[in-house]
Amino acid sequence: MMKMRSGDNAHLKSLLYLVLSGLVGVHVLGTVGYQILTDGQHAWFDSFYMTFITVSTIGFGEVFDMSNNPPARVLTIVLGVLGAGTLSMMFSIVTVLFLESDLNGTLKRKRMNKAIAKLKGHYILCGLGRVGSNVAHELHTTQRAYVAIDEKPGVLQEFQEKNPILLSLHGDASDDDILLQAGILNAAGIFAVTGEDSMNLMITITAKQLRPEIRVVARAHEVRNIEKLKKAGADSIVSPDFTGGMRIASAMIRPHVVTFLEEMLRAEGNYRIEEISIPSTFTSRALGVISARNEHYMLISVRHADGSSTFNPDENFLLEVGQTLIVMTGSEGHNILQRQLSAK
Repeated sequence: MMKMRSGDNAHLKSLLYLVLSGLVGVHVLGTVGYQILTDGQHAWFDSFYMTFITVSTIGFGEVFDMSNNPPARVLTIVLGVLGAGTLSMMFSIVTVLFLESDLNGTLKRKRMNKAIAKLKGHYILCGLGRVGSNVAHELHTTQRAYVAIDEKPGVLQEFQEKNPILLSLHGDASDDDILLQAGILNAAGIFAVTGEDSMNLMITITAKQLRPEIRVVARAHEVRNIEKLKKAGADSIVSPDFTGGMRIASAMIRPHVVTFLEEMLRAEGNYRIEEISIPSTFTSRALGVISARNEHYMLISVRHADGSSTFNPDENFLLEVGQTLIVMTGSEGHNILQRQLSAK
C-alpha cells in the first residue's frame, strides 16, 4: 500500500465527512421520496426503513407494495445505486485510514523500538532543526548510528522521508523515559542541539542524572548561557554564532586552510580529523609496528592521558593504553587502524 503523507490523510478525512453527508442525504431523499410517491399512505419510519434496507442491500423485501407504483420502484433503483456506491467508498476510506494511521504506524513503531534496543555505542540527537539536521548528516556520512528525538512530528516525518533508515522518537528529549527509550544506557554520547538554550540545559541535566559518565555536547545560542551549560554538566558547548564568526574571520585571514578543510569534507573518501582510542587489550609497542600513514589515513598527533599531545611522532614512539590517536582518515582507514590496534 502506498505510504501517505499527513496532508493526504487529512484529505481522506475530509472526503470521509463528505461521503457521510452524502449517505445522510440519500436517506433523506429516499424517506421523503417514498412519502410523496405513496401519497403519505405509510408512516415516516416505514419510508425510512424502506430506504435503509435498500441502501444497505439487506434485502428483507418491500415494506409496502409497489407493484402498481413504477415511480417508487425507479426511486428504489436510484437509492440502490447511490447507496451501494456511497457505502463502498466509505468502507474503502475507513479501511485505508485504519491501515495507514493505526496498524501500519504501530507495526513501524514496534520495529523501530526493537532496532533502537539493539544499538550500542550510538549517539542520541536531540533536535532536528537547522543545526541538528547538519549533525545528522555528518553522523550518517561517517557511518555512525544515531537516534533522533524531536517534539515536532512534522519535522521528524519530513527528515525521515529523505532518510528512510532514520531511527527516531517523537517526544520531549528532556524526559527520562524518552532518553531511556533512545538507549542512553548504551549510547556513546548525546547532542543537545534544539533551538532553545533552556531545553538544551534540561536535556543535559536529565542525561547526566541518568548516566553521569555520558558525554554531552550542547548548543548555546546565547554566549552568556555557556557557563550555565558547563555547570549543568555539558562536556562541550558550541555556539553556532560564535563559531560562524570565527569561520568568517578564518576565511579572510587563512583562506587556504579553510579551502583545504572544505575540500576534505567534500572528498569522495569522506575524510575527517578523527580520534581513535587505544583499546584496553592493547600491548604497548612502538609506532613503527603500524604505519603512521598510508593512502587511507595519516597520523597527526597522539593525545596522552594527562592531556598533553605529541605531534607527528616518529616510528620509535611508544603506543600505550590510555592514549588517543588523532588521525586524518576516512571510514576505511578508521577501520584499518582499529583492526591493527585490536590485533594481539
